[in-house]
Amino acid sequence: MDEYQYIWLHWSSVFLIPWAILYGLFPAHRREMWWTSVFTMTFGLTEPIFIPEYWNPPSLFDLAQRTGFDIESLIFCFAIGGVGSILYDILTGRRLRKMSELSRHHRRHRFHVLALATPILVFPALYFLPWNPIYPGMVAMFIGAIATMCCRPDLKIKTLVGGALFACYYLLFMLGLKWTAPGYIEAVWNFGNLSGVILYGIPLEELLFGFTFGMFWTGVYEHVTWRHTVMTTSVV
Repeated sequence: MDEYQYIWLHWSSVFLIPWAILYGLFPAHRREMWWTSVFTMTFGLTEPIFIPEYWNPPSLFDLAQRTGFDIESLIFCFAIGGVGSILYDILTGRRLRKMSELSRHHRRHRFHVLALATPILVFPALYFLPWNPIYPGMVAMFIGAIATMCCRPDLKIKTLVGGALFACYYLLFMLGLKWTAPGYIEAVWNFGNLSGVILYGIPLEELLFGFTFGMFWTGVYEHVTWRHTVMTTSVV
């Protein structure tokens, strides 16, 4: 698959373009973008879990095939984290404000740390079931989003809409990959190990990943830092 050698690098790098645009245009959200991106980038180190069970993309210096790790996954996870965290706020014209001390001491917040840690706790328990590792990843993020909404009911709409928004955003990139690199998806994704459901030439699992990723990560920074969103007269 020499003709596909640099597609994963190019595709992951393209995600940095909207990241950089949003970072430049919306200074009020830069801190949130940056810290979320740095944190999600670490999840790029989990790539050996998914290669080759879920997919097997040719990578820079053949790192993925030789070690399971690759540079592209770090770029990809960095870029989608920052955008996923602010997409809802940007489109709805909201900004973050500190929660009051009274709100922080509400009894439901006794589960604050547990709710945030839910995906990390759930994934290992599901990983050893006889299914593709992409599924425990998605289920863990979905349960994490549910835990977030239980702990922070004010994040319910943001969680659900944020998931849908990021799924649409991610779909555009998947369609771009399909159109610019014909045959790549079929050659790289392990269709025989997945559901077999294809939408617009894209595995259903990728769209579900986009939705569950958006659900969980759209409210993480807000949840971790004890903030809530408020309407503003200007989004810039």
